[in-house]
Amino acid sequence: MISTVTTTTVTTVYTATSIGIILTLTLLALLVQKELASSDDKPIFQAFSRVLNVAIVPLLMGFAFIVAMKVFNILG
Repeated sequence: MISTVTTTTVTTVYTATSIGIILTLTLLALLVQKELASSDDKPIFQAFSRVLNVAIVPLLMGFAFIVAMKVFNILG
């Protein structure tokens, strides 16, 4: 029983860390794309820059949650 719980815990921690890394890299890529799109004056790029907010806002919330949890783990 203890072996199963320990294995499951290790797997869960590894999965959560992997998801956090993927979330952070995706957010970084989208922010770079938004910056590049907003630097051009063409209307299509301006529209693309606004559309990217649909993906960026939830990822920013997830990133803020991850940072808050890391800070709470360090402090407490």
